[in-house]
Amino acid sequence: MSEDTDRHAMKMAKKKAARDKIMATKTDKKGLIIIHTGKGKGKTSAAFGMIFRCIAHDMKCAVVQFIKGGMECGERNLIEGKFSDVCEFYTMGEGFTWETQDKSRDIEMAAAAWEKAKELIRDPANTMVLLDEINIALRYDYIDVNDVIEFLTTEKPEMTHVVLTGRNAKAELIEIADLVTEMELVKHPFRSGIKAQIGVEF
Repeated sequence: MSEDTDRHAMKMAKKKAARDKIMATKTDKKGLIIIHTGKGKGKTSAAFGMIFRCIAHDMKCAVVQFIKGGMECGERNLIEGKFSDVCEFYTMGEGFTWETQDKSRDIEMAAAAWEKAKELIRDPANTMVLLDEINIALRYDYIDVNDVIEFLTTEKPEMTHVVLTGRNAKAELIEIADLVTEMELVKHPFRSGIKAQIGVEF
C-alpha cells in the first residue's frame, strides 16, 4: 500500500511540475469571442453559466436574446428580478421563425437586436455580453455576418467578452473566435415524445 501511495505521489508531483511550467507561459488576458454551437443541448445554458459567474463577481454584463420572445425564461426572471443592477437583459425577438412566419418582421427585430448588442458591447463597463441565438439570425441572413465580424474585430473593447450562441455558427465567425464549443447531440428526450420542461430547457 505504501509503495502504491509513494508511486502515486511521485506521478502527481511530475504532473504538477509539468502543469506549472505550462501555466507559467500563460500570462496574457483579453476579451474573448466565444461561440457555443452544435445540435446538442446546452448552448444557452453554458452561456448563462458564464453570465451568472460575472454576476457573482459583481461584474457588469448584458444579455440580448435574438429569437426567443414571449417564452417563459427562468434566467430572465431571475436576472430581472434580482440582478438587474448588474446585468441588463433585452429580449428582442418575437419567437422562433416557424412561430412568427413573418420574415420581414423577423429581419426588423434581428436588426434592432443587433443595434442593441453593439451599444452594449461598445460600453466598456460591460465585462461580458451574451448574444443568445444570434447564430440563428445569421443562418437565415437576418443580419449580415460580415457586419458582425467587422464590428467584433474592430470595435469590441479589448477586455470585453462576447458570447454568441445558436446552431450552425457561420464558418467565418468561427474563424475569428477565440473559443468555440460544439455541443454534440447523442440523445435527446424530445425524440422520445418528451416536451421541453421547466428547469431543464427554460
